[in-house]
Amino acid sequence: MPGHIKLVKGAVDPDPTEFLLPSLEVKRADQQKVYDSRKSVWIADPKTGGYREGLLESGDLEDPASKCVVAVGHEKFTHKSTEVGKVNPPKFEKCEDMVNLTFLNDASVFWNLKTRYQAKMIHTYSGLFVVVVNPYKRYPIYTHRVCKIYLGKRRNEVPPHLWAIAEGAYRNMLANTKNNAMLITGESGAGKTENTKKVITYLAMVATG
Repeated sequence: MPGHIKLVKGAVDPDPTEFLLPSLEVKRADQQKVYDSRKSVWIADPKTGGYREGLLESGDLEDPASKCVVAVGHEKFTHKSTEVGKVNPPKFEKCEDMVNLTFLNDASVFWNLKTRYQAKMIHTYSGLFVVVVNPYKRYPIYTHRVCKIYLGKRRNEVPPHLWAIAEGAYRNMLANTKNNAMLITGESGAGKTENTKKVITYLAMVATG
């Protein structure tokens, strides 16, 4: 349960939709994002340690020796072409699986994780893995109601979630009668222990019906 909601016996679990899928309004806003398929690029932002989006004014991104001039607002910056990354089309905003991105560079990965996180969607797939960003809040995404969403479903049938991975491992174990393992890794304080507890909780709920 979310930290601001008290658990009441017999109460219905909160609707988790906004924490799993982007709303129609969010999708419309993403599609209206200003984008130029030839000029929209990412460059490093030394002030924040992240990246910022700009427009390529000159230079050849395909030539490693080329110098590129990128305009960010009223400022212009010169970078090597290898330090400039292309921006993905708006249809990939808040992409559920980052292997589907047209341009898979560091900036695009960080941007996708950041925008999903800001939209309260902390789970994002990266191929066989699911990236979980610690929200430092309690979201109603580990309840019995959510468990029913992922029970018996394939990963591509439901939104990204830690329990989708757990469900896959559990079903593989039953189908192949072989042990399955899940690798949960991250930096100190990232939430490895908590995510391990969530996996155990899901398996306990599924196994007990």
